[in-house]
Amino acid sequence: MPALDDVRVLDLTRVLGGPYCTMLLADMGADVVKIEPPGGDFVRETPPFHDDDDNFGGYFQSINRGKRSIELDFTSEEDREDFLSLVKAADVVVENYRTGTMEKFGLEYEKLAELNPQLVYAAMRGFGDPRTVPSPKQDEPAFDLVAQALGGVMHQTGQSDGPPTKVGFGIGDIFTGVLHTVNILSALHYRDRTGVGQFVDTAMYDSMLSLAERAVYQYSYTGEVPERCGNAHPTLFPYNAFEAEDGYVVIAALTDRHWQSLCERMDRPEWAVDYPDAADRLEHRDRLRDGIAEWVGSQSVEETLELLNGSVPSGRVQDVSDVYKSEHAHQREMLVESDLPESDETVTIAGTPIKMAKTPPEPGARAPLLDEHREELLGNAEQPSKPEPSPEPTASEQDVGAMGFPTSQSQDD
Repeated sequence: MPALDDVRVLDLTRVLGGPYCTMLLADMGADVVKIEPPGGDFVRETPPFHDDDDNFGGYFQSINRGKRSIELDFTSEEDREDFLSLVKAADVVVENYRTGTMEKFGLEYEKLAELNPQLVYAAMRGFGDPRTVPSPKQDEPAFDLVAQALGGVMHQTGQSDGPPTKVGFGIGDIFTGVLHTVNILSALHYRDRTGVGQFVDTAMYDSMLSLAERAVYQYSYTGEVPERCGNAHPTLFPYNAFEAEDGYVVIAALTDRHWQSLCERMDRPEWAVDYPDAADRLEHRDRLRDGIAEWVGSQSVEETLELLNGSVPSGRVQDVSDVYKSEHAHQREMLVESDLPESDETVTIAGTPIKMAKTPPEPGARAPLLDEHREELLGNAEQPSKPEPSPEPTASEQDVGAMGFPTSQSQDD
């Protein structure tokens, strides 16, 4: 029995952060209904496409697996009624539009909660929602790049003599999506204890500030803005990438025991005596870094790792082709095959990192075709999917596209 097999999620999100959140819920067994505007989530049109099937690209396939799809036009009264019929039986609604967008259709949280008091309404926005905590930026759009820039992540990423650099993958979306999942699960736990749903929101800006927590406390303690330091760490050494003859190796010898082992493998036992603790190593990091770099550079990646394996935390800097060859990735089911709608071929997508002994998550079926599940969803809209309620405890503007959904969303990648 999957952990969330009694949870139904109505997914109004598009692009990356929101769909990644609802994908995690689907992996854990939730029935995720992807409600798409006329024409569908525009990420369907994003490459790469498979030679044998161009119904949707790899971007859409990767983060929309295990979901069902229905196409609704919120400018249509009939389609709004169909949506409300789904809300009656839903546990969660997830959306990632700017503040005020759902109000334009009369589908805001307060209206939906009147219809279904147990509903968890989860808004993922660039700068949050005034229902929880207001922001002077709450009416502004945000994308992954904007969130990384404002949250301090870009300033900390890159070489010391280079420009601020975004993290290669869309962490402004993905990390926010992960935190949004935590937010939703916490609200569901409260709902299961009390019978009462609630509004929750996760802001991309907030998420990046949380991710950049080290810079926050460093500035508080020292009064200085931390500088970029490439692959190194500002307060720990050795913790860096070193170039070998045929690639790069990372070495993280942080404890005294790891440092002693590294010195032995490098045939520099005197370093273990001269620099016995972390403060000594940090003070003399330039000299020690040059010595480690010279040692790693004199041999191959494999030779370096054979010497360090089991005694010093280390690893090869891998590209994705290396990951495909990784025994760990295959045994941990982190590379999974997904079907194509109109082909016997399969494509490989990333598996789920969430592992559970009794209710193991499982990446679901391929991503859905647009409106593929209309008949089964509207035919079963009144069927309840949540537990019986417990007694209740005492206690901005966005343009709307012609077809009924906003023309922009709160995050992108």
